[in-house]
Amino acid sequence: MSPDGYAERWDTVITDVLLVGSELAEDPYAAAPVIEWHDIRDAETNPGAWPVASAQDRLRWDWTPLERVGPLRFGMTTHQVHAALHGAAPANRRGWHQWSGHGAQQWYLSEERFNTTGVSAHYWYPEGFPTLAAVTVHGRTGPQVGWDGIPLIGRTLSEVDAEVIRNIEKRGLGWLVHCDGGPGPEELNMSVRATRAADTVVSGARFFAPDWENH
Repeated sequence: MSPDGYAERWDTVITDVLLVGSELAEDPYAAAPVIEWHDIRDAETNPGAWPVASAQDRLRWDWTPLERVGPLRFGMTTHQVHAALHGAAPANRRGWHQWSGHGAQQWYLSEERFNTTGVSAHYWYPEGFPTLAAVTVHGRTGPQVGWDGIPLIGRTLSEVDAEVIRNIEKRGLGWLVHCDGGPGPEELNMSVRATRAADTVVSGARFFAPDWENH
């Protein structure tokens, strides 16, 4: 634990276990509430490998805080997101059902993952239809995004955490620890993410629009 109360993250992973009831254990993707809250029909499967793209093979994206990252601008519709990613189809989609007294009603899209680019698009509904609220850049395969000369993606997690915190303090910004344990500048709506790569982890990042609840 650091002096300011921030629990530093490690660069390796260890095993844990989730204990569930017999129904979920027998067929987890067909059991309630999983099937009722998430569209997992096209859920991504683990191919058994954890490739990490080299620095020279990654795209380079710029970032304008609170506005956009790379070609993805907050407020885009799903069609605009797909077009900005050169027509890429999502590898899988997640969402949730609205509930009423008669059970599950309309299904709402919350996330699309684009494996060819190494990013996920997160949506919200301020206008009644899904628009882009956040972008997660995945550590293993996503484009490189920098902040004040700090490469944020695909690096040793603890090093990026430390560099981001130092830069936040140097610039006199506030900083938050987000729900996944990653630090980020409070005013700029960015947090460092941890991406598993076999028994180690590499850094990713999430960038999000004003007022979007990071989760």
